[in-house]
Amino acid sequence: MAEHTTGQTTSDLWSDVEHAGYYPELMADAMRASLGAEEPLAHVVHQETTLDDAMGIRRHVTVLAVTPTRLVVCHTDEHPPNELTPYPHATTTTEVVPLSRVASVACTTMVANPAEYVPGSSCRELTLVVGWGAIGHVDLEPASCGDENCEADHGYTGTFTADDLSLRISEDGDGAPVVARAMRFAGVLSDAVAGVTARPRG
Repeated sequence: MAEHTTGQTTSDLWSDVEHAGYYPELMADAMRASLGAEEPLAHVVHQETTLDDAMGIRRHVTVLAVTPTRLVVCHTDEHPPNELTPYPHATTTTEVVPLSRVASVACTTMVANPAEYVPGSSCRELTLVVGWGAIGHVDLEPASCGDENCEADHGYTGTFTADDLSLRISEDGDGAPVVARAMRFAGVLSDAVAGVTARPRG
């Protein structure tokens, strides 16, 4: 198993949450409750701002942390006043996933000028997809036998993809340090999952 030196500590996690400037006390409380007594091995904080025609600017922050036994996923959204809730409010959802349940950790990277790429260079964009079986989607298409003249019904064929978490981080939108931190997080999570699945069960 490859070794990743994260260079990250619990204080780094709280510092990154604070730096995001998005209800840091609220998010820190949610993360503390989910981490329990464990220390994070790696983390990433990702903020996304969208423009909603009906509600104006809306912010969404995702905090991911991996510990020796679990993956912690925390999402916080802010909402303007509405008919049912006549005051600004925020919702925070935290999910704790045992590493033994994580089925896949997939990374798609984009680099600029690939002909000039040298080993160790950073990527400009990273999409991290983690699946643990809670959410998935099926892509179906008509099956065929390869004969263009065949008119028989061969049913359907398709693929099932688990994508409980999908996070896209770019150098342009989030900054190179956040992209690098996400790459490191993906490596640490992959190693942690491999370490759990490699242990004898019984």
